Amino acid sequence: MIIAIGGLHGTGKSTCAKALAKIFNLKYVSAGEMFRKIAQERGVSIEELSKISETDKSIDLAIDELTKKEAEAGNVILEGQLTPWIVKNNAFKIYVAASKKDRLTRIARRDGVSLEEAEKETLNREASERKRYKEYYGINIDDLSIYDLIIDTSLFSKDETIKILEKIIKITKNYLKGEN
Repeated sequence: MIIAIGGLHGTGKSTCAKALAKIFNLKYVSAGEMFRKIAQERGVSIEELSKISETDKSIDLAIDELTKKEAEAGNVILEGQLTPWIVKNNAFKIYVAASKKDRLTRIARRDGVSLEEAEKETLNREASERKRYKEYYGINIDDLSIYDLIIDTSLFSKDETIKILEKIIKITKNYLKGEN
């Protein structure tokens, strides 16, 4: 079973992916965590690494390769903005959405920063990512047509969201095993 979860920052992608990995006994892999680790190793902020990535394609390509390898191994939940495109048709693809207000509030709380700081950093990072993904891959991350399921986490509690996703995944389990 391969599940790819995409969505903008602060939508609850990681929360959903981690919970579902536990429920279905799948490995959890996060492109965002890989990106944060690279930023930490280089001693730069995530926003700075996003800017660096606009001219240094190797950062995104390294994350892509690791993501592809994990997908090939199977029994995994891959979480990140590009993962649904990277795994192509070999996964059940879920898009996690949330209102801008909810996203920025979650990011500010998670990162221990002001709402204004969260907004500035997040919107700059997302603009950088949109530019890179379009330039490097020809991908418009706002095109949701590749997803099998879209869920708005602003409408439900965390537990409700996870229960909804769990139920849908159980219903489509044969599809997820490639028995479609």
